[in-house]
Amino acid sequence: MASVPSLASSVNQRVADALASALPEAGGADPLLRRSDRADFQANGILALAKKAKANPRDLAATVVGGIPTGDLIQEIEVSGPGFLNITITDRAIIETLAARAGDDRLGVPFAANPGTTVIDYAQPNVAKEMHVGHLRSAVIGAAMVEILEFTGEKVVRRHHIGDWGTQFGMLIQYLLEHPHELDHKGGEDADEQASGEEAMSNLNRLYKASRALFDSDEEFKTRARARVVDLQAGEPQTLELWQRFVDESKIYFYSVFNKLDMDIQDPDVVGESGYNDMLVETCELLEESGVAVRSNGALCVFFDDVKGPDGNPTPLIVRKSDGGFGYAATDLSAIRDRVGKLGATELIYVVDARQSLHFRMVFETARRAGWLNDGVKAVQLAFGTVLGKDGKPFKTREGETVRLVDLLDEAVERAATVVREKAQDLSEDEIAERAAQVGIGAVKYADLSTSASRDYKFDLDQMVSLTGDTSVYLQYAYARIQSILRKAGDARSVAHAELALTPSERALGLHLDQFGELIAEAASEHAPHKVAAYLYQLASLYTTFYAECPVLKADTPEQVENRLFLCDLTARTLTKGMSLLGIRTPEKL
Repeated sequence: MASVPSLASSVNQRVADALASALPEAGGADPLLRRSDRADFQANGILALAKKAKANPRDLAATVVGGIPTGDLIQEIEVSGPGFLNITITDRAIIETLAARAGDDRLGVPFAANPGTTVIDYAQPNVAKEMHVGHLRSAVIGAAMVEILEFTGEKVVRRHHIGDWGTQFGMLIQYLLEHPHELDHKGGEDADEQASGEEAMSNLNRLYKASRALFDSDEEFKTRARARVVDLQAGEPQTLELWQRFVDESKIYFYSVFNKLDMDIQDPDVVGESGYNDMLVETCELLEESGVAVRSNGALCVFFDDVKGPDGNPTPLIVRKSDGGFGYAATDLSAIRDRVGKLGATELIYVVDARQSLHFRMVFETARRAGWLNDGVKAVQLAFGTVLGKDGKPFKTREGETVRLVDLLDEAVERAATVVREKAQDLSEDEIAERAAQVGIGAVKYADLSTSASRDYKFDLDQMVSLTGDTSVYLQYAYARIQSILRKAGDARSVAHAELALTPSERALGLHLDQFGELIAEAASEHAPHKVAAYLYQLASLYTTFYAECPVLKADTPEQVENRLFLCDLTARTLTKGMSLLGIRTPEKL
């Protein structure tokens, strides 16, 4: 089915046509239509156009109004103030447009006009290290952007740029060679199970601590470990085999955490730092040959006029260190070459901590100078802020340690179980456990996604699992309430009746439902999943008002019952689709 034009776009077109007729030189001008508390919509564009044409704005507004037909789409237009247009939509147009949306599996949401290929770099844990609260935002925000962009028709390539290379692996591998009995976990087909993931990370943590202690206390071991790094970079077979075991053990753990987060991570999408090793030398050669990078104190560097250190001297992007080792920049630049050249990316999105903003600004500028990024490829960092504790400081344990992500998720599910058990009337213990996972994980995701990515936010589980306020539980409860009504409807059907007059709360709900498609397009283009969360919260709030003011199953007439069931059903479908784009489930019962 073709996409359904929104009421706003239809009204905007009518006003634009009348404006072009009244003021031909203004053809194509934007009427600046927006929602209004004085009417359904207000058009504000006439004032600036009248000033430019040296015309009286109220007279121009009156002429425009005279050229706009009313009765089918528009019920009433009035000129307000110095030349605003207050526009009211007919009840029939609202229900007919919503009926068209309801007849489409996509709720009438259009595909993007010119979809491309977006590579999203997100959820980047480090091999042999536990995932902590700092990994939460990249995973959750990135996964939501994947879903939103794919829904608009974009081809999305997921990339999990895990930290799987570097000097610590020389230390770990050398220790294991000298203590071969210490890595005894084999992994296997149970990789998705939580127990195997926890066991894998327990082994790795123990190995890391033991090898670090020896590295710090034994100079001879330190020398052997550093030599082992050289072996790893040279591809020595035994060293590579042990490195691969560390990577495999870590993946078992990563996947167990992502599974707990209700996120689907596929093996082909995991391309770590090591995946670009074969490109590093060529990347450096191309940069040096083109003059983009120059030698400075033995290192290969890229300089920028506007990047200076506290001493006023230029701070370069170091691509290759003076000892011949490669910096992060070499890997990131090689990844850009790969993603644009081999994957055909038209957009690159990096969901990375805001504290790395300078690094990525320098990397993107270097890639542009080298010609690897051009006008046909957009590269952006979707920078995110810090997760804070209730005290407004970076989230730590009481002992001052970084909070383990699995502990945080487990506690969210436990808190949610308490809420679900209090509300549950006819749920078994198994169903309560299932709902608790959906509610708890949804609460964590929503708290993150309802905040603009660039802002810090406070991690407050008590608030997150609350049934009131701007929480996922409030949205899930609204959805479950609708499902309860639909189950109780019996033989009554969900049918749109465009001939019926609507109450104010029905109109408000209907007009908001119609904005879903425009909202998704905006969230996709601005990389702003928090706008989806804000829309859904307002939708649930408007539905709560509708539910309080408009009896559904006890409405005055059978037609009114059917029409209100129709509004309930479309609200539920919009809620569940919007929540799914955020990676949050909507249980049928709560």
